Amino acid sequence: MAVTRDAGFPVKLAGTCPVEDAETLAAILLEDPSAPVDWTACTRMHTAVYQVLVRLRPTMLGACGDPFVARWLSASSKGGK
Repeated sequence: MAVTRDAGFPVKLAGTCPVEDAETLAAILLEDPSAPVDWTACTRMHTAVYQVLVRLRPTMLGACGDPFVARWLSASSKGGK
């Protein structure tokens, strides 16, 4: 599993985050909306995981390890510009 969280620490996305991780990520963020997400170790992200991040808008820590996702998530948070 590429999505993990230890109590009191940010949610971590690491390696390849497949579609199955979207549900896990959503559950964690819905349970604790203030939880930050560290995605620096994420190398590839399924679009479903991306959609959870766009919809729930957690605080993101660092730059995404997947440059394509980092670019588009950054653009969407600026209104697509």
